Amino acid sequence: MKTTRREFLKISAVGTSVIAGNMILGGCARKNADSQTDGNLIKNVLGDNRPVNMTDYAAPKLDRVRIGFVGIGDRGRDAVERMTHIEGVDIVAACDKRPAAIDGTQAILQSAGLPKAKEYGGSEEAWKGLCEDPDVDLVYICTGWDLHTPVAVYAMEHGKHVAVEVPAARTLDECWQLVETSERTKRHCMMLENCCYDFFELLTLNMARQGYFGDIIHGAGAYLHDLLGFNFFKPIDDVQADGYGYTDYWRLKENRDRNGNLYPTHGLGPICQIMNINRGDKMDYLTSMSSDDFTMEKKANEKAATDPDFIPFANHKYRGNFNVTTIRTHLGRTILVEHDVSTPRPYSRIHQIIGTKAMAQKYPGPERISSNIKEAWLNGEEMDEIKKKYTYNLVNRIGDLAREVGGHGGMDFIMDWRLIDCLRNGLPLDQTVYDAALWSCIAPLSEWSVAHRSNSIDVPDFTGGNWKTNKPLDLTNA
Repeated sequence: MKTTRREFLKISAVGTSVIAGNMILGGCARKNADSQTDGNLIKNVLGDNRPVNMTDYAAPKLDRVRIGFVGIGDRGRDAVERMTHIEGVDIVAACDKRPAAIDGTQAILQSAGLPKAKEYGGSEEAWKGLCEDPDVDLVYICTGWDLHTPVAVYAMEHGKHVAVEVPAARTLDECWQLVETSERTKRHCMMLENCCYDFFELLTLNMARQGYFGDIIHGAGAYLHDLLGFNFFKPIDDVQADGYGYTDYWRLKENRDRNGNLYPTHGLGPICQIMNINRGDKMDYLTSMSSDDFTMEKKANEKAATDPDFIPFANHKYRGNFNVTTIRTHLGRTILVEHDVSTPRPYSRIHQIIGTKAMAQKYPGPERISSNIKEAWLNGEEMDEIKKKYTYNLVNRIGDLAREVGGHGGMDFIMDWRLIDCLRNGLPLDQTVYDAALWSCIAPLSEWSVAHRSNSIDVPDFTGGNWKTNKPLDLTNA
């Protein structure tokens, strides 16, 4: 007799670790850190009869993509503006609990000469109305992390495709919810991992596809970004402007209540695509270690001494400043993912690719690629030749417009343009729900490992074994 997902979760809930008051693994079975039992205990909880493989699933074409935005802070507002430059898009709905955020969206549309969007606001669950709106095809989610999965699941249940900001989920249970719902409803769920569309990341992806690096051995990625001050900015609900922090201090709460690599996907996503993770290889297990916190509690105590709004954040233990997570894949490759958002340092995602013939690294600049003929970095003229040879047609076609419109140098625009292009032409998405679940699950798995003296923990296979036959991502004809 087969066990359903819900029955499995009930059974496996016995013994689930509770970390910092949260069931970070969401009931999913895992390797016991104390006894180190062997075998693959992270299982496919959806069973064998899965309705569709979303890796190669092509939804019916949409002549025009009608978008509803949920959460219109800095990220959501920028996304609205970018979408006004893309052909075949109608921005039909906007949702935020802050009236000023919706007003800002309407101003963007008016400036672009576009019709006003329907407004959904006034309550914490106004997003449900937008998800139920029959005039919406795609729900674009830019809320705080805790709403990413609830909104995405509700939207798919109501027939909408979903684009959700990173991370797509906070727990393993949420990751499985996204996969189950996407497969059952046959609706796309793409995590908006913009770094997969940065110019250098796309260049190295094509170079890997063409065999420049040889066999890929190791990849390193990171999110190293000093957000200490920004986490403590006071959010002002009636002002929509840069520099006013996270609504309700949501990101500060994440750093207070969880300890691990909470934001792995920016560095991890491009590495996974290059290594064909979920498409010929899979992650087997990971181990994670965090330093102590040397800055955040101190900052919270200083703020609380003069501002009562910060008293709830004072005298708490915070996530360790620096986290290092290492992953081993089924084919014997290794991945290093680093995370630090609370110490003074230059921004870096590392993006290092090491193969049997050559390597590449983006940070610290300048971008560098080694020769696959001699042990040396390519010079400027040689780099120009590499870019000319390996830049995707996609970048040649819309790269200049992307740089003009912007969004982290243009990668956000390329991401949005490609998403709309796939939906309008009935193409499988570059990033699938399995990628969203896998890249996001590194956070709760790292929390478990950190809490258990960096013991290793198995990584789920969200594809249900289809990683063995799924074709690698091919952007040659994009």
